[in-house]
Amino acid sequence: MIIGNNFKKPLVKEEVLNESSLPIHACIVSLTPGRLRFRLTHQHRQPDKIEGIARTLTERLEIYRVRANADTGSITVFYAQEHLNFDDVCGILQDLGVMLLDVSEGGSTDIKGKSEAAAGIMSAVTDWNQRVARATDSAVDLRFLIPVAFGMLSVRQFIAKGLMLEAIPWYVLAWYAFDSFIKLHYTSEPQSHKTLQDIQRA
Repeated sequence: MIIGNNFKKPLVKEEVLNESSLPIHACIVSLTPGRLRFRLTHQHRQPDKIEGIARTLTERLEIYRVRANADTGSITVFYAQEHLNFDDVCGILQDLGVMLLDVSEGGSTDIKGKSEAAAGIMSAVTDWNQRVARATDSAVDLRFLIPVAFGMLSVRQFIAKGLMLEAIPWYVLAWYAFDSFIKLHYTSEPQSHKTLQDIQRA
């Protein structure tokens, strides 16, 4: 599917792009001067959403052609370099709720060796974390719930089977010793709060 500025189509309803408050995550596939191709992660590959993004992009005069593939979830944007650069395109996509994963500052890609599957998992976890935060009014998130869940499991195992220190391999204890030493000695100490008397003395 190719959409160009010279091909008039009805405007896309806003609810197509804003049906969810969650960001639409996408990975950069290729980036060349005047051309950006990105692929939406699996949970965002609805045809209506892809067509809505592509059609909304073509409303910009600086973007003269958009090619979308609903099967693969990829969208290719062809833009005029004399009017737009990579950061400008990223800004336009962010206004549409599309967040490009692994994009470094300065307009270059930084994939960091992550596969599309890994990026998809990261996107899914981010979405779950945001859902949990909204459901609990930002009281807790996955970074709190997951350690608590493991802590409860450890207490359950302790009650059921006791310490079982004789069953723990030596290298596990060595790793815990090293890890706890690093975390306890190479983190910044909490700043002390000034009392009213300290402020008055100053």
